[in-house]
Amino acid sequence: MPSVDPSTSPSTSPAEFEGSAFDAPPDAVRPRNEERLQKILAAAGLGSRRNCERMIDEGKVTVNGKEATLGDKADAAQDVIHVNGSRLVTDTRMVYLALNKPAGVVSTMDDDKGREALADYVPNISTRVFHVGRLDLESEGLLLLMNDGGLAHKLMHPSYEVAKTYQVEIAGPVPRAMGRELKAGITLEDGPAKVDSFKVVTAYGKVALVEVVLHEGRNHIVRRMFDAVGFPVQRLIRTQIGPIRLGDLRPGRTRHLSQAEIGALFKAVGE
Repeated sequence: MPSVDPSTSPSTSPAEFEGSAFDAPPDAVRPRNEERLQKILAAAGLGSRRNCERMIDEGKVTVNGKEATLGDKADAAQDVIHVNGSRLVTDTRMVYLALNKPAGVVSTMDDDKGREALADYVPNISTRVFHVGRLDLESEGLLLLMNDGGLAHKLMHPSYEVAKTYQVEIAGPVPRAMGRELKAGITLEDGPAKVDSFKVVTAYGKVALVEVVLHEGRNHIVRRMFDAVGFPVQRLIRTQIGPIRLGDLRPGRTRHLSQAEIGALFKAVGE
């Protein structure tokens, strides 16, 4: 089984949400376990307790929407804590991973046909995780895996308009009108579709690499749009979901998201 990448540097549609039951942390009807707020912040990696006390004193920390003060206590597993306006996940049971899905891997946790699936690339962790969205069999790149059902649903729901970025290899040369056409909108069999942005990254004779950004989450939407303009996709890599970038994560490897990245995901859906 592939190992977790050591790097931890910060750097759709609801139908895609496979598995309606996430393994939600069992915090319904559980006793509160309160600790000093500065201890919780320090344990989450925000610095020494003294530095965390300073942040509280400067009014940078809220607990359940209320500005915290020195001496406050909180439950790391149940309370919603923000620092400088960004959500801080302090519940150690929560898991947030980035995966670089290789081509030929199905976007399900397990496959009844015996093909390679996402579970083959997930590290040995104590909780079941689910994937956020999907990539078709031959597409590659960034998938998010987590056991946070609420956040996952919002990241995929079209009303939150979380953008996704793709690098698309097509035959060259690229017509000048292609970008305008894709941004204006293409009529597909299931309705209109358009990209938010389009740019040519590289063009070498008969091969070109373009980058598109869109909020759409329909099946095979990128491939179908390029088919519609007469340039079938030769290779497709998702490089970004909202604020999370694929970066230099190697194919088949996973890494844990940093606190800054998790906070940015919550901010992307308005939390």
